[in-house]
Amino acid sequence: MPGNVTRADDSSSPRHRVSDQRVSHRDRDQAVEILQVAAGDGRLTIAELDERVEAALAARTASDLAELTADLPLEGMPSQAREVIRIDQRFGEGKRTGRWLVPRRMEIRLMFSDLRLDFTEAVITHDTLHIEVDLRIGGNLTLVTPPGIVVDTDDVTYSRGDIKLRPATGQDVPVRLRVMLSGKSTGGDIVARPPRRAPGQWLRRKPRTVNGH
Repeated sequence: MPGNVTRADDSSSPRHRVSDQRVSHRDRDQAVEILQVAAGDGRLTIAELDERVEAALAARTASDLAELTADLPLEGMPSQAREVIRIDQRFGEGKRTGRWLVPRRMEIRLMFSDLRLDFTEAVITHDTLHIEVDLRIGGNLTLVTPPGIVVDTDDVTYSRGDIKLRPATGQDVPVRLRVMLSGKSTGGDIVARPPRRAPGQWLRRKPRTVNGH
């Protein structure tokens, strides 16, 4: 009828179509990564992080994920973690410390060199990290594992070198990441240890009691 204006269906607009797009596992992982970084910065509490991560993993559309990160700054957030990281190192020292993105897989080859992977502040977006090692003479791998990080070396064969696993404290903490090592060592060491205490942490330790005093 003249004078009647029909409104276009919102579903025809590009914005609506984008927000209703189905998301992939990679999209969900990236949202979880943003949430974990925000929690590490103190923007989310542990309870908020758990709630939002659970919602992100169950998200079906782009709008579902956008709602979970709408109140968080996205500038400066790390990019998506790589599927695999390969490290072939001879001589010298290497390390991954601070806020680094943990991939799904790593392939590490060391000879006359030391590599330290510190998971204390790492951004973890998967529940399992597979590491294939080839440790030759003088090639040593150290894993710094805070509570919630579990290391398994059952699939590593070695003819020389040592494997030393020192579990982190707080064994009642839920497992955040399982580090599964495989491969071989013909002359290097594998060491997993908890983070070292800062001087202030030692001073804040409660004194030991003797007979309840």
